[in-house]
Amino acid sequence: MWGETKKQSVAESDKFTFLGKGTSFKGIVTFDGTVRIDGRVEGEVHTGGAVIVGESAVIKGVIAAGSVEISGRVKGSITAQQKVEIQKPGILIGDIQSPVIMIEEGAHFHGMSNMGAEKWSEDEASEFGSPQDPGVRDLVAHRGKVKTQEP
Repeated sequence: MWGETKKQSVAESDKFTFLGKGTSFKGIVTFDGTVRIDGRVEGEVHTGGAVIVGESAVIKGVIAAGSVEISGRVKGSITAQQKVEIQKPGILIGDIQSPVIMIEEGAHFHGMSNMGAEKWSEDEASEFGSPQDPGVRDLVAHRGKVKTQEP
């Protein structure tokens, strides 16, 4: 009606590219906005937006994007500025660099991940106490001594 404002979805407001099932591409592709891949890609995929890897997709290479959602198969490395999400039945064999990583039950990931955490210095680690600190208990020493109530 008049005077009503309609919110646009991401797909409506963003540029959207679709590489359908049966599509095969080798090389380096750069997109502006969101891209959904349901075909085969060998090489590199770059976008500041989202990459959606459909269930029928097979990608071998590098993905660099704002966010990545995987339901298909990817072999290679992924760098995402926001998040990487592997959904069932997705498979990722390779490395992830992203501040947020989500892996749904039934999805598969084999590789290394880096979420950007800084290494701890010895000074920071000492803030939690040491084994000689009376406030720290050795759980291994208590193994087998835990009492449980029997029904």
